[in-house]
Amino acid sequence: MGGVTQPSQDALPGARPGPLSDRVVLVTGAAGGLGRATAMAAARSGATVVLLGRKVRALEQLYDAIMAESLAQPAIFPLDLEGASAEDYVALADAIAKGCGRLDGIVHAAARFDGLTPLAHVAPDAFLRTLHANLAAPWLLTQACLPMMALRGDAAVVFVLEDPAEVAKPYRGAYGVSKSALPALVSILHAETDRTTVRVHGIRPLPMKTRLRARAYFAEAGGLTHAPDSCADVVVRILAGDLAEWRGKLLEAPEPKRP
Repeated sequence: MGGVTQPSQDALPGARPGPLSDRVVLVTGAAGGLGRATAMAAARSGATVVLLGRKVRALEQLYDAIMAESLAQPAIFPLDLEGASAEDYVALADAIAKGCGRLDGIVHAAARFDGLTPLAHVAPDAFLRTLHANLAAPWLLTQACLPMMALRGDAAVVFVLEDPAEVAKPYRGAYGVSKSALPALVSILHAETDRTTVRVHGIRPLPMKTRLRARAYFAEAGGLTHAPDSCADVVVRILAGDLAEWRGKLLEAPEPKRP
């Protein structure tokens, strides 16, 4: 369990105005490939970003990178989603409310994948922790933050999904099980919020060059993958409301096509 640093609620002098100006965005897995790219893109678009992850040093390095560009001061919240409790997520929501005063968006970019393993060989503890990190944690964190987000005129929750045909392949283990269930969570939550100011989105990135993907596709040619930045730009458009018509729908990135 960590604590949110106290960011200024105003952009720093010289911070860039943008489509996310005056908004607060929480990014989980902020030190990872897509998480880091999304945090940087959101900050460059004017947002105050809450950086959530389990590696403090990596979060501090990202904090320094954002500050080096004279962007709005981010906040850091170290938290291991694999072992966090429901009370930890409530405490996080309370800390954001006190430290930032509002929350306009969540991007669930965190994920656990231990590598290709037959289900029969996955340790029970590892199976449960993966399900928690990839499925239970995104929901419990969203649940804790929904009351605060509902106070905004427009807010968005973005879940990162996978190609169902890919995650259902052999040896995807608990990662495949949890990612296969995530679209159902998005669908149900959207159906229950589609008349509210909180938008629910599912985004499925095209193959990205990340450390997580390399664990499953270690022989993949680099030319077959996209940089996480291209997907992050689409996420920013979702957060800003430019792709509001995609609420409740699956959006592929980085090349969104009209629904």
